[in-house]
Amino acid sequence: MGFSECSWLNAPAAWQLEGGTLTVTTDRGTDFWRETHYGFTRDTGHFFGRRTSGDFTAELRVRARFRELYDQAGLMVRLSDEEWLKAGLEISDGAPMASSVLTVGRSDWATAPYAHDATDFRIRVTVKAGVLRLQVSDDGLRWPLMRLCPFPVAESYTVGPMCCTPEREGLTVVFSEFRVSEPSDKALHDLS
Repeated sequence: MGFSECSWLNAPAAWQLEGGTLTVTTDRGTDFWRETHYGFTRDTGHFFGRRTSGDFTAELRVRARFRELYDQAGLMVRLSDEEWLKAGLEISDGAPMASSVLTVGRSDWATAPYAHDATDFRIRVTVKAGVLRLQVSDDGLRWPLMRLCPFPVAESYTVGPMCCTPEREGLTVVFSEFRVSEPSDKALHDLS
């Protein structure tokens, strides 16, 4: 199924969908953020999402050469402009960080150093019974836990690739291996 059911929120000027690969080049000053610390609200990031029929697990491979402050790419789960999560890798303090922003009215921001190859990673999100589980993998085999948090219960969600460059334009991101399935029943710590 892949990207066939996806549609854009804030389509970039330059993008291409060929087979199971989506290539995006970011526009200038794109971001998703609501209020906290900075005091502004931005809903201009690029998001190529598809609707689910309830709870789900989604996986995505992301390839990019992050270089400037706040360059970011990964997955987004969205209910509205006030209820969403974006997660992936992001440049902060001069280094690639595993980064997630949970927004329920206002945004939070959680980061941790990413010790693997930041140019090629995988991300997985599971939403089930009001809980969101976020995992990141460098090889698609081991899926360490990145975040576990409450998330609003809904009849459907929109999920898909997300990328932003708040400080510039021109980050090229290649998304592939996108799949959405029934919510995973695997153990919380999926390290096999």
